[in-house]
Amino acid sequence: MKLTLLWTDIMVWILILSLVAWGWVVARSPQVKKQWHTIFKSGIAMSSAIVLLFYLFFTLLDSVHLRFALEPTQTQKSEQVQYQADMVSLLDLLFSHSIENTERTYSAPFATHEYAKSIVVDNGGVTTQAYLPLKYTSDGKDILAKSMVAIAVGLMIGGLLISVHIYWRKRKGFSRELPWNIAYFTLLFLVVAFTWFYMLSFDYHVLGTDKVGGDVLYQSLKSIRTGVLIGILTTLVMLPVAIMLGVSAGLFGGWVDDVIQYLYTTLNSIPGVLLIAAGVLVMQVMMDNNPQWFETTLERSDLRLLFLIMILGITSWTGLCRLLRAETLKISQIEFVTAAKAFGVSKLTIIRRHIIPNLMHIILISVVLDFSGLVLAEAVLSYVGVGVDPTMHSWGNMINQARLEMAREPMVWWSLFSAFIFMFVLVLAANLFSDRIQRVLDPRNKL
Repeated sequence: MKLTLLWTDIMVWILILSLVAWGWVVARSPQVKKQWHTIFKSGIAMSSAIVLLFYLFFTLLDSVHLRFALEPTQTQKSEQVQYQADMVSLLDLLFSHSIENTERTYSAPFATHEYAKSIVVDNGGVTTQAYLPLKYTSDGKDILAKSMVAIAVGLMIGGLLISVHIYWRKRKGFSRELPWNIAYFTLLFLVVAFTWFYMLSFDYHVLGTDKVGGDVLYQSLKSIRTGVLIGILTTLVMLPVAIMLGVSAGLFGGWVDDVIQYLYTTLNSIPGVLLIAAGVLVMQVMMDNNPQWFETTLERSDLRLLFLIMILGITSWTGLCRLLRAETLKISQIEFVTAAKAFGVSKLTIIRRHIIPNLMHIILISVVLDFSGLVLAEAVLSYVGVGVDPTMHSWGNMINQARLEMAREPMVWWSLFSAFIFMFVLVLAANLFSDRIQRVLDPRNKL
């Protein structure tokens, strides 16, 4: 077994390490710590944060890829170890039964037979139409008993996690003002729901199967990584560009301001979808002309995802840049900045000590708000064919494939429904969390 990291895996784990370092810095600042303490006083914010962490957990599970060694033959025993071409993630290993138990075609959630009738020829040569039974499902008689067992296991796991946190919280002396009961209820609900889905997935296709018999629950969970990566990494790509250009335009003024304004005005005048489509098509041609870059299909689709993140980041910085320019113009006229200029303090020091700290609330609010917009943008771009690779699991590809399924008779609704629910919960949690951040950090709300 060999650990293999894709480009997006590396970016994800660098992001996690950065968040840990940032949390350590926040813990050392009493003022910032108090602000975040105020944010989490809201039960809605606390519950939304738990949901976002749950999605992040599945993203991390799907960001550790492994390659297993091949069985050595008699002629290869003395040679170097050979590895399988396909890479699997920890999430793939967790749902290996769903990958292997592929049905023939569509089946509804918890169904025991296929969704549409098939032509069957009996021993007497008579041709009839019948619903064929599924190969990898139970008869449905024990679903209630298995559900009770799954819920009991989920309650035990959730209770154990909550007990460990309560013990750790008492030792560390965490504040009792925070709505811990709401956080524990949300965590318990998510753990029980996932345990129920997971344990029943061994005997049923909980959310049905698609056209080629693939499990829709597995596809929905695999799509979490794509949505979260595009939402987070695209924001981090455009953030340095927006901050650097926005602050420079507002502080330096003159020809610097004119050039930056001309740049983002020109970009804003080009329809965003066309600009992204042009970038994706150029990237696609480059990848088609260099097939030697990739050993597996997964590496190819991962590089396309990375390019899409870069393209979205390059085309998404203009709004935040304009906002930071306007705010920098206002801050640069305040007395403490004027005094710093009079004492001969360098422009870089003014930016680092006076401008950036007073822009952090705007940056943080914009980052959280843009996250949900980018998650939805991936679904739209994949729907029109310029998003992630068609072989990669994403909610946009699921919606695109469900477009024709909705016109069938009988209608196949569960693929679209599953993608909608998973995406809706993520975007709703991000929006509720960003609304609380805006209420606490925006100075205008305190007037």
